[in-house]
Amino acid sequence: MQAELLVEVTRGGEVESVHHGHIAVVNAAGELVDGRGAPGLPAYPRSAAKMIQALPLVRSGAAAARHLGSEQLALSCASHNGALIHTKPVARWLAALELGEADLRCGPQMPDDRPAREGLIKTDESPCQFHNNCSGKHAGFLTLNSHLGGGPEYHEVDHPVQQAALAAWEDICDEATAGYGIDGCSAPNFRSSVTAMARAMAKFAVAAEGSAEQELRDAMMTHPELVAGEGRACTEMMRAAKGKAAVKTGAEGYFTAILPEQGLGIALKIADGTTRAAECAMAALLVKYGVLDRNDPAVLKRWGPMTNRRNIEVGEVRPAF
Repeated sequence: MQAELLVEVTRGGEVESVHHGHIAVVNAAGELVDGRGAPGLPAYPRSAAKMIQALPLVRSGAAAARHLGSEQLALSCASHNGALIHTKPVARWLAALELGEADLRCGPQMPDDRPAREGLIKTDESPCQFHNNCSGKHAGFLTLNSHLGGGPEYHEVDHPVQQAALAAWEDICDEATAGYGIDGCSAPNFRSSVTAMARAMAKFAVAAEGSAEQELRDAMMTHPELVAGEGRACTEMMRAAKGKAAVKTGAEGYFTAILPEQGLGIALKIADGTTRAAECAMAALLVKYGVLDRNDPAVLKRWGPMTNRRNIEVGEVRPAF
């Protein structure tokens, strides 16, 4: 099987561009209820798997021992914009561990948040690791590392922190990983089939009260602004869903969703890695499964008309499945 046509981009009534990919929707019984393309092929989910990487933080008792709240759990799953609402809590979190910015291993990143970015430019300051979109995930890694008593290079694949992440990954996916690659934040990212990722999201969807899966899922839905940021698809879709979905983007056209009321997990991968296609496909799936309304602005922004710089409608981005 090959990638299936998932998204079309039109101009002047004609299809100008197309995006192919893979979709898996899995139910509470672990059954594939909708598969498109080749969802059994392995791929890197990138940041769409951050809630899985955060599982050991909660399962180990490290989060409870450090009295982490839902805000910190949401940040542990985040790909944030580097706004003050993201960087300051991460800095406070590490300070409570008696650690600082130098203990992170994610690397500096210019923030996507415009006020934060302009603030750095106007003061001629350089971005730091707190601005990295993965700094919350890495704060979670450092919390787990403090609990386990590991060495400082917690990002290395053979470190106890990453071995705990791998064990949790294979456990919840119910599938052995197909190797790993190094992510943008220097942590390993494991390859799994799109179906396995959807299976993992379904387990998050039906997780028992008090479980690590339930705590992380609900933290994401309670604090959508921490998971991404203003103007971002994850934040806007979760706000619109009003507690009916936790969604998470990943680099190179990956997206996952957790639908608790339906007991479903969704994963999708756009073959050419395009974000606009992943967002459009996810918006369409959330509409299909009754989480979002077709006319909600969070949907129309991803599945709807395209305008030019004079605000003239010139085409549309639309699902093709």
